[in-house]
Amino acid sequence: MIYRSFAKISLAGFLLVSASGLTAVASAQTTNSQMNGLKLSNDQPIQIESDALEIREQEKKAFFTGNVKVVQGTTTLQAGAMTVLYRGEGTTVTQGNADIEKIDVTGKVFLQSETQQATADKGYFDMTKQVFVLEGERVVLSEGQNVFVGCKLTVQMNSGQAKLDSCGRRVQIQLDPKSQQSN
Repeated sequence: MIYRSFAKISLAGFLLVSASGLTAVASAQTTNSQMNGLKLSNDQPIQIESDALEIREQEKKAFFTGNVKVVQGTTTLQAGAMTVLYRGEGTTVTQGNADIEKIDVTGKVFLQSETQQATADKGYFDMTKQVFVLEGERVVLSEGQNVFVGCKLTVQMNSGQAKLDSCGRRVQIQLDPKSQQSN
């Protein structure tokens, strides 16, 4: 099922994730840094595909299930399921005027934009707090040969500040010095 009428929703503005700003010592328990590539895009059309879509207007929820794929520009989000919670009197998903409060994604989450990729078991986008979180046994964020592994990635969408947690293990980082060469 393809659903294109998200106009104002703009699915959290959709996210571009970049690992290029993360730097830390590989043995750190928690890494705090900037996600320089985090961007919001409200001006591009969004295409959403899934095996099924259920809209519960009274509850202000839309459930996309089965092979969910969201594309906006060069950014793609894939997941097993996506639940969109919205608010506002008189707003409906079908008219594209819903104000998104939160988006939950589950089932092998994959987020890609140009050269950046992130994978996780689940995640959520809290539009009120402007935070997005990816969680799982192994959360992997990569750009080219640079790879960051933890169990929880939290990104402040307004500032781009990111935190990668180890959840009792160790954060793993692999940096390729060649990726920093600009000339």
